[in-house]
Amino acid sequence: MAQSDIITGQYVQIQQTPASVGERIGAQIIDWLIQGAVGFTFFYLMTKLDDALSSGVPFPFWLIFLLIVIYCPLCEIFNHGQTIGKHLLKMRVVKKDGSTPSLGAYIMRWLLFIVDGPTMSGLGVLVMLLNQDNQRIGDIAAGTMVIKLNSYDKIQVSLDEFNQFSRNYQPVYPQVTDLSLEQIDLITRTLELPDNDPRIHALAEKVKQLLHINTPLERADDTFLWRIVKDYQYYALEEI
Repeated sequence: MAQSDIITGQYVQIQQTPASVGERIGAQIIDWLIQGAVGFTFFYLMTKLDDALSSGVPFPFWLIFLLIVIYCPLCEIFNHGQTIGKHLLKMRVVKKDGSTPSLGAYIMRWLLFIVDGPTMSGLGVLVMLLNQDNQRIGDIAAGTMVIKLNSYDKIQVSLDEFNQFSRNYQPVYPQVTDLSLEQIDLITRTLELPDNDPRIHALAEKVKQLLHINTPLERADDTFLWRIVKDYQYYALEEI
């Protein structure tokens, strides 16, 4: 199953697993059943009120109808990205970077369900099948995805692990706090290159110049850059 990486503000890399197409369809069916049951129950009760119906369809009917129509975005906005169906199947809507979607993002993905849903022969299902993160058109437009909640259980780091890191690790270069997350990400990606790649040496020299490190403790360029990354993580975790 595909996974999507998240880099947090403290440069902790975690992974989130997109909900499968089948799971998303299952959650949608549950939500449709709930909407249908509420609508049918309310309509049945209203038909029993002959006096109210004799003067036309009363306002409460349209209010309930409106609530049924906006059920999905309403639930997701006020229930942390979950409808009842998503809650039962342990899924939620998030931004691709793992953050909470904005009000506009929720509304955007809801409006585009007109294109994604059955009215267009299930075009959204086809798009999800062709998309690595199982996003329908509304998700792509809103920059969101539906993930499995249990994926977070596997990547949560306990405070004991943070304390262990803080207690045993001794940072060497406190000036790494001047670096940005994007610069650390660049260093990490560069370290994935072969050891003899000249770009590693060039980047090491650039970092030394930027942080005013004249005599680093590490002789090897890759060892020096890894120390920079670890020191950055250390000071970032100290802020939690």
